[in-house]
Amino acid sequence: MTERVTLITGASAGIGTELARVFASHGHRLALVARRADRLTALATEITAAGGKAPIVIPCDLVEPDCGDKIAEALAASGVEVEYVVNNAGFGLFGKAVQRDRADQLDMIAVNIRALTDLSLRFSDQLIGNRGGLLNVGSIAGFLPGPGMAVYYATKAYVLSFTEAMRAELAPHGVRVTVLCPGPVPSEFQARAGFRPGFDSAVLKVLPADVAQQAYRGLMANKRAVMPGLGIKIVPFLLRLFPRSFILGAVGRLQLRQR
Repeated sequence: MTERVTLITGASAGIGTELARVFASHGHRLALVARRADRLTALATEITAAGGKAPIVIPCDLVEPDCGDKIAEALAASGVEVEYVVNNAGFGLFGKAVQRDRADQLDMIAVNIRALTDLSLRFSDQLIGNRGGLLNVGSIAGFLPGPGMAVYYATKAYVLSFTEAMRAELAPHGVRVTVLCPGPVPSEFQARAGFRPGFDSAVLKVLPADVAQQAYRGLMANKRAVMPGLGIKIVPFLLRLFPRSFILGAVGRLQLRQR
């Protein structure tokens, strides 16, 4: 029988690292993907030292168009099949879209949308054959328009819509599909985005380790969506109470104030 692995992107920091630890602690063999080989190697060593199965380390920049091919080749060379795909990699950039570097924003689309879609579809046959699962990391931003972070919010709206549709398509095949929608999480994401946490972040934030634990439980229970933290859970409900124009203005004022 071919050995099965859980593929986790963006595993070198933040929620991705914690997801790797959680899956490994539950007996999964991992295939870890991120740009920084040294961090992946250190994480793989940590997991092995704790008694976990030796992870496959795949240094790869998901901005590159051929990243999916490289990942597939590395897995084939290791003689494994994918049982779970965890599309965690992603980044955001604060500031008005028309004032930010266009190439950087297109890179964001490449990582947050193209790579996520590629890996979700590329390994879907293996997920079906192994009756595994797909966990896509979205954001509470996916429910909102996002002036001051327009492209990022739009990418996460895509992740939410795409994952829910994939859930409907893969459900008859016994594949679990879950979208994780955290709010502010203290991690390298904020520094890269140029984000200065405010009062809202302090109130809504959940630690990466807690997010990862809830995500794992939600996926195994085949929940449609996981929204860590009480404050985040009420956001979709509150959105029904206010006009879209009001939400648009409120988010814009909040975002641009935090730069």
